[in-house]
Amino acid sequence: MTEQHAAVIRFREDIPAALGRPLRSDDILAIAVSGGPDSMALLALASAALPGRVIAATVDHGLRPDAATEAAMVAHYCGDPGIGAPPIPHAVLSPAEPIGTANLQASARTARYGLLIDWARGKGATILATGHHADDQAETFLMRAARGAGLAGLAAIRRSRRVADDLILLRPLLTWRRRELRTLAEAWGLPFVDDPSNASDRYDRTRFRGLLLQNEWLDVAQIARAASHLADADRDLHQLDRWLIETYGVAAAPGERRITAKGLPREVRRRLVRALVTSLRAELSIENPPWSQASNVESLLDALEVGKSATQAGIMGSETGGIWHFRAAPPRRAI
Repeated sequence: MTEQHAAVIRFREDIPAALGRPLRSDDILAIAVSGGPDSMALLALASAALPGRVIAATVDHGLRPDAATEAAMVAHYCGDPGIGAPPIPHAVLSPAEPIGTANLQASARTARYGLLIDWARGKGATILATGHHADDQAETFLMRAARGAGLAGLAAIRRSRRVADDLILLRPLLTWRRRELRTLAEAWGLPFVDDPSNASDRYDRTRFRGLLLQNEWLDVAQIARAASHLADADRDLHQLDRWLIETYGVAAAPGERRITAKGLPREVRRRLVRALVTSLRAELSIENPPWSQASNVESLLDALEVGKSATQAGIMGSETGGIWHFRAAPPRRAI
């Protein structure tokens, strides 16, 4: 058995492990491909493991002159992927409006996932896969630990997450190392480019990447495994959220949520707040500002516990008589 064949078999086994279910005959795998060695290796593995059931897209944010050339490189590869795989349908996606300069990376990430999710659903894909790997996981864990994150944040990059009724966001490479993927890309002769931003000290991630490279005793695989254990624990605790809401919830008007929070442990209140903000944003179709179950809610909790109101992710929380009340935040007044 060749190393390439073994890699394909490994990848084919990793998909259902990350999904938490077997692959179905109607599953279509949509791949987000930046043109870097990680995503190109993901694309090659997917097309070899699931020939004829893979589509790909590259997002050009319009932020770098080379991005269009890189997207064309991916498109050219998809036209003739070799390794016995048929051509892969490929699309180049671009945001309708320029991305603002404030918090550029976060804004670009939000735009990118919005484009990819809409594209994947429009093409009938059931799975949207990205090339995040164990090194990304370890970097994310350390970044969030340095910021004082709780359980949800330290769970870092999730293996899978439902982003729409008909689409799952999947990270099938979280047990693979960066160097493994690069070696695979080189062995298969895949075209790829190295994003210059990955070497810029302007970004926190690059600094933590350097920390791991300079300190081999910080075992990347073990750190990634710790994040995976925390993700499992966080997932199991989410099953308690509905019971908590049913037990401590108070009747409220549509578009609002109320809970009795008095006397509850801080972690229980934290989970209740996250669950209520998530469900209320979904009900009210609030998409901005960005929000996730890993978002830090400590300032909101601190305000509520002393009877003050506070706003987070488009939701305002207030306290009256031991009852916490959540509703859409009022629009900001024009200055």
